[in-house]
Amino acid sequence: MSSLADRFGLYFAWLVSIVAMGGSLYFSEVMGLVPCVLCWYQRILMYPLVIILGIATYRQDKKVSIYALPMSIIGLAISLYHIIIQQFPNLATAATCKAGVPCTVDSLHLFGFITIPMLACVAFLLITITLFFTRKAS
Repeated sequence: MSSLADRFGLYFAWLVSIVAMGGSLYFSEVMGLVPCVLCWYQRILMYPLVIILGIATYRQDKKVSIYALPMSIIGLAISLYHIIIQQFPNLATAATCKAGVPCTVDSLHLFGFITIPMLACVAFLLITITLFFTRKAS
Protein backbone atom coordinates (compact mmCIF):
# COMPACT_ATOMS: atom_id res chain seq x y z
CA MET A 1 0.00 0.00 0.00
CA SER A 2 1.49 3.32 -1.03
CA SER A 3 1.70 6.24 1.33
CA LEU A 4 -0.38 9.38 1.03
CA ALA A 5 2.69 11.40 0.04
CA ASP A 6 3.48 8.88 -2.67
CA ARG A 7 -0.04 8.98 -4.13
CA PHE A 8 -1.04 12.64 -3.78
CA GLY A 9 2.13 14.56 -2.88
CA LEU A 10 2.80 15.91 -6.35
CA TYR A 11 -0.84 16.93 -6.81
CA PHE A 12 -0.79 18.80 -3.50
CA ALA A 13 2.51 20.60 -4.24
CA TRP A 14 1.23 21.55 -7.69
CA LEU A 15 -2.07 22.82 -6.26
CA VAL A 16 -0.22 24.94 -3.68
CA SER A 17 1.97 26.48 -6.40
CA ILE A 18 -1.10 27.25 -8.54
CA VAL A 19 -2.88 28.93 -5.62
CA ALA A 20 0.27 30.91 -4.74
CA MET A 21 0.70 32.10 -8.31
CA GLY A 22 -2.99 32.96 -8.61
CA GLY A 23 -2.88 34.85 -5.33
CA SER A 24 0.14 36.90 -6.34
CA LEU A 25 -1.45 37.76 -9.67
CA TYR A 26 -4.68 38.71 -7.90
CA PHE A 27 -2.84 41.01 -5.50
CA SER A 28 -0.99 42.79 -8.30
CA GLU A 29 -3.45 42.75 -11.21
CA VAL A 30 -6.82 43.00 -9.43
CA MET A 31 -5.98 44.78 -6.17
CA GLY A 32 -3.31 46.94 -7.82
CA LEU A 33 -0.58 46.22 -5.26
CA VAL A 34 2.85 46.83 -6.78
CA PRO A 35 5.30 44.04 -5.85
CA CYS A 36 8.60 44.96 -4.22
CA VAL A 37 11.93 43.49 -5.31
CA LEU A 38 11.80 40.60 -2.82
CA CYS A 39 8.25 39.80 -3.96
CA TRP A 40 9.58 39.59 -7.51
CA TYR A 41 12.30 37.18 -6.42
CA GLN A 42 9.68 35.01 -4.75
CA ARG A 43 7.57 35.09 -7.92
CA ILE A 44 10.62 34.16 -10.01
CA LEU A 45 10.95 31.03 -7.88
CA MET A 46 7.23 30.20 -7.56
CA TYR A 47 5.96 30.63 -11.13
CA PRO A 48 8.25 28.00 -12.71
CA LEU A 49 7.20 25.57 -9.98
CA VAL A 50 3.67 25.64 -11.41
CA ILE A 51 4.98 24.34 -14.74
CA ILE A 52 7.62 21.99 -13.30
CA LEU A 53 5.26 20.43 -10.75
CA GLY A 54 2.46 20.26 -13.33
CA ILE A 55 4.61 18.28 -15.75
CA ALA A 56 5.93 16.09 -12.92
CA THR A 57 2.38 15.42 -11.72
CA TYR A 58 1.25 14.47 -15.21
CA ARG A 59 4.23 12.16 -15.68
CA GLN A 60 4.22 10.95 -12.04
CA ASP A 61 7.91 11.91 -11.90
CA LYS A 62 8.92 11.38 -8.26
CA LYS A 63 12.41 12.67 -9.03
CA VAL A 64 11.07 16.21 -9.50
CA SER A 65 12.29 17.02 -6.01
CA ILE A 66 15.86 16.99 -7.31
CA TYR A 67 15.26 20.22 -9.23
CA ALA A 68 12.14 21.65 -7.57
CA LEU A 69 13.25 21.33 -3.95
CA PRO A 70 16.15 23.80 -4.28
CA MET A 71 13.79 26.38 -5.80
CA SER A 72 11.28 26.00 -2.98
CA ILE A 73 13.97 26.13 -0.28
CA ILE A 74 15.49 29.31 -1.75
CA GLY A 75 12.00 30.82 -2.03
CA LEU A 76 11.34 29.88 1.58
CA ALA A 77 14.56 31.60 2.68
CA ILE A 78 13.70 34.78 0.76
CA SER A 79 10.18 34.78 2.24
CA LEU A 80 11.54 34.37 5.77
CA TYR A 81 13.97 37.24 5.21
CA HIS A 82 11.12 39.36 3.84
CA ILE A 83 8.97 38.65 6.90
CA ILE A 84 11.86 39.57 9.21
CA ILE A 85 12.57 42.90 7.54
CA GLN A 86 8.88 43.78 7.55
CA GLN A 87 8.80 43.18 11.30
CA PHE A 88 12.18 44.86 11.90
CA PRO A 89 12.67 47.51 9.16
CA ASN A 90 16.05 48.56 10.58
CA LEU A 91 17.46 45.22 9.40
CA ALA A 92 16.66 46.04 5.76
CA THR A 93 20.15 47.06 4.71
CA ALA A 94 20.10 45.28 1.34
CA ALA A 95 20.25 47.55 -1.68
CA THR A 96 17.36 45.62 -3.23
CA CYS A 97 14.98 47.16 -0.72
CA LYS A 98 15.94 50.76 -1.48
CA ALA A 99 14.53 51.18 -5.03
CA GLY A 100 10.88 51.20 -6.09
CA VAL A 101 8.40 49.88 -3.55
CA PRO A 102 10.23 49.35 -0.24
CA CYS A 103 10.31 45.72 0.88
CA THR A 104 9.51 46.81 4.43
CA VAL A 105 6.08 48.17 3.44
CA ASP A 106 3.22 45.93 4.54
CA SER A 107 0.73 46.31 1.68
CA LEU A 108 -1.70 43.72 2.99
CA HIS A 109 -2.51 42.87 6.56
CA LEU A 110 -5.19 40.15 6.75
CA PHE A 111 -6.64 39.34 10.17
CA GLY A 112 -4.08 41.67 11.76
CA PHE A 113 -1.03 39.46 11.17
CA ILE A 114 -1.04 37.76 7.73
CA THR A 115 1.17 39.50 5.17
CA ILE A 116 1.98 38.74 1.54
CA PRO A 117 5.47 37.40 2.40
CA MET A 118 3.87 35.21 5.07
CA LEU A 119 1.51 33.73 2.48
CA ALA A 120 4.47 33.05 0.18
CA CYS A 121 6.40 31.54 3.07
CA VAL A 122 3.56 29.14 3.87
CA ALA A 123 3.31 28.13 0.21
CA PHE A 124 7.05 27.51 -0.12
CA LEU A 125 7.06 25.64 3.20
CA LEU A 126 4.17 23.38 2.14
CA ILE A 127 5.83 22.66 -1.20
CA THR A 128 9.19 21.97 0.47
CA ILE A 129 7.71 19.59 3.04
CA THR A 130 5.60 17.82 0.43
CA LEU A 131 8.51 17.38 -1.97
CA PHE A 132 10.70 16.14 0.86
CA PHE A 133 8.18 13.45 1.82
CA THR A 134 7.46 12.61 -1.82
CA ARG A 135 11.19 12.09 -2.34
CA LYS A 136 11.36 9.85 0.73
CA ALA A 137 8.34 7.82 -0.43
CA SER A 138 9.80 7.05 -3.85
